[in-house]
Amino acid sequence: MTQHAKRAAALITATAALAAGAPWAQAAPPFVYSPYKHLAMWNDPASNVITAAPDGVRTPYIDGANSPFGRQALTWAFASGECGDELWGTQRGQDVADANVAAFDRAGIRYLISTGGQGAVFTCASAEGMERFIARYDTPHLAGIDFDIEAGQSVQQIAALLGAAASVQAHRPALRFSLTVPTHAASDGSLRSLNETGVAVLAAARRSGLRDYALNLMVMDYGPASPSACVVRARRCQMGLSAIQAARNVHRRYGVPYDRIELTAMVGVNDVRENVFTVADARLVAQAARRMKLAGLHFWSLDRDTPCPTPIIDAQATCSSMPGTPGGAYARAFATAVAPGGAATASSGQP
Repeated sequence: MTQHAKRAAALITATAALAAGAPWAQAAPPFVYSPYKHLAMWNDPASNVITAAPDGVRTPYIDGANSPFGRQALTWAFASGECGDELWGTQRGQDVADANVAAFDRAGIRYLISTGGQGAVFTCASAEGMERFIARYDTPHLAGIDFDIEAGQSVQQIAALLGAAASVQAHRPALRFSLTVPTHAASDGSLRSLNETGVAVLAAARRSGLRDYALNLMVMDYGPASPSACVVRARRCQMGLSAIQAARNVHRRYGVPYDRIELTAMVGVNDVRENVFTVADARLVAQAARRMKLAGLHFWSLDRDTPCPTPIIDAQATCSSMPGTPGGAYARAFATAVAPGGAATASSGQP
């Protein structure tokens, strides 16, 4: 049997096992709405304070009460390397923590710590390392730990990471964990959704003993419009409907309850140029998140929720590439998942 055939057979076996399901007797994780913030963007390496620049002027996030972003809960992205000795880009974990943890706590702003991400890997070989990692960022406003696992990690590394998290969770039972994975959103009846990495992550989570975790689906970058990848309208992937379809597919194929599923969209023009997530899509997904009682809603990224200074057709790190879309429009649309009209609640950043 070829290596490709072996991987395919293993994937089929794992999918069948996951479809059989594991008991979800524990309570669902609390709902969280928070955009991702790429800490390297607008970073001042001399201070490591988390900043945003919706008007082109770098401002500490905690001082942004009058910015279009407000002061909602924020997912910090991304820590990489080995737990306990992690880096944020080129910055040491302790330096980032010293610059921001106490400040966010004093300001009453909830935050999540996200690891891994595209092109990066976060590993953890021991419960002791995981405890050092979590303790570094721990305050009453730490809303959770997010493991973004997209590629580059072995099955053994994934198992060790989630096993370490489960060990720490035994004495931190209230700590929220989420697992962020790529997904498709097939509308052809195949229920195609998690890729090989996503299947491996979900299987490892179920074996690890990790409790109360959420599976966070990256509803973005589906590629050319095809019913095998997304919900097609007018020869394009309709991104809002596709996000909802992804949740339905994972629920039906892998037996994951809706209250354990989160969605993360990429606002504006995606890396795949023809995949465009509009403000109307954000409202649609927010309504669905409330109706389906999903576990959370996020978007990539805070810095993209602002108009580009000049017309641009490709995805950018600092703007949405959506002419006429004002700064903060996506944040306001997604916030309607928290309460009617987007009113702030404990899940949106207030203590």
